[in-house]
Amino acid sequence: MPIIIRLDVMMAKRKVRSNELARAIGITQANLSLLKSDKVKGVRFSTLEAICTYLDCQPGDILDYQPDEEETGLRQVG
Repeated sequence: MPIIIRLDVMMAKRKVRSNELARAIGITQANLSLLKSDKVKGVRFSTLEAICTYLDCQPGDILDYQPDEEETGLRQVG
């Protein structure tokens, strides 16, 4: 998937533990773990907003876009 979640990096920079963040944003530690390990297909904007508010960051600080090789090839048309 071309969207990479770098939540663990931002949490380390802010010195925030998983249990603290999960409690603060109102999700389970299990769901936060799935999010951190990039095993989810999507994230609600309200959850993303809560994470960014708590960690004082922007969505781009925790989400990264790396296109697949197939997608890169599709853009080089013509």
